[in-house]
Amino acid sequence: MPEGFIGEAEIIAIGSELLTPYRTDTNSLFLTEKLNELGIDVVGKTVVGDDRERLKKVLSDTLGRADLVICCGGLGPTEDDVTRETAAALLGRKLKRDDALLRRLEARFRARGLEMPANNERQAMVPEGATQLENRIGTAPGLWLEAGSKIVLLLPGPPPELKEVFEKECLPRLKPRARRRRMVTRVLMVTGLTESDTDDRIAPIYKQVDNPTVTILAAPGEIQIHVRGKGATEEDAQALVDELAERINEKLGKYVFSRNGARLEEVVAEQLLLAHKTVAVAESCTGGQVAQRLTNIAGSSAYFLGGVVCYSNDAKVWWTDVPASLIEAKGAVSQEVACALASGIRKRSSADFGIGVTGIAGPRGATPAKPVGLVYVAVADAQKTEARMYHFPGDRARVRKQACQAALEMLRRRLLGS
Repeated sequence: MPEGFIGEAEIIAIGSELLTPYRTDTNSLFLTEKLNELGIDVVGKTVVGDDRERLKKVLSDTLGRADLVICCGGLGPTEDDVTRETAAALLGRKLKRDDALLRRLEARFRARGLEMPANNERQAMVPEGATQLENRIGTAPGLWLEAGSKIVLLLPGPPPELKEVFEKECLPRLKPRARRRRMVTRVLMVTGLTESDTDDRIAPIYKQVDNPTVTILAAPGEIQIHVRGKGATEEDAQALVDELAERINEKLGKYVFSRNGARLEEVVAEQLLLAHKTVAVAESCTGGQVAQRLTNIAGSSAYFLGGVVCYSNDAKVWWTDVPASLIEAKGAVSQEVACALASGIRKRSSADFGIGVTGIAGPRGATPAKPVGLVYVAVADAQKTEARMYHFPGDRARVRKQACQAALEMLRRRLLGS
């Protein structure tokens, strides 16, 4: 690679709060997306607390590997904000107070009718040779440092400030230095298969090539297949990605519900709109989550007529006309009751389709005959009512999410006529 060009980057998220259960690093997701668009690979991410020695070690190790290192956070005015000082010391740069920057900081406080605290003066200390990156939202400017062919970016931690500085100040400087290539990603969405089953089916296809690469991500009731390719131009990369993605799509067939990363509810909504059909739902164990997903989309009133959350047996009778005798004979968690829920809500609402869901989400309410994770889903239209039994693994939240996914997938298949 030509000297000074950037091929690989690493991100360091700095802040002791990121090592607790209460804060999540979202900056690295944004940065990875933007860097990939430039053709820069993100090959590593590290989270480190507000500790000078640990940060110095991480920064030193990272500089030994990557062309570009981006540090997020630790530029504030307090004693535990150590990024500026640590980076300067590692690179052998003295910190000097920038009086013009100090005056701008003081002016920001005066504009808010406040006197600037003394510790904010630390934010006017700039390493020798650094380029300041204007922060139009907060008080801490970003800093661009170069050491030979390496680039170190120090960016503020608050996500709105980081995004502002990176988009306005960093991207224009990075673009001419990025390697001459482009990256494209396409996401196939799969349901009805496990992660291992999915990989077993498609590994013989994607292992034949080095570019594009394939990453498989699993979530309750859903598998994401990320096909990521590189090319001299965006068109070249897209062609490579599309060729492999279509081979995978052909192999998985009916299990692929989206070829462009769309969520299942978005796919179902589009199908309902195209078919000029409507749906209503009657939910027990899912507690309204199927309705929530279908109505999360703008314009959902065109296809979603309504729904009920009928937890109690009486509610099933009152709101969806499930016969009390059926519940007594078969139990509330049964294929027959799921069918009655779907048929009943369809007739009550005059919808084209009705969905019924009933099950044991847990952790209580199970019996040896009806364990936690047992769920029945039914879909009804004017011609027929079909139901399926599922045994979902996991805790209450996972069971409910998988049940929602199964309900939407059953409707998708019905709309496709399969």
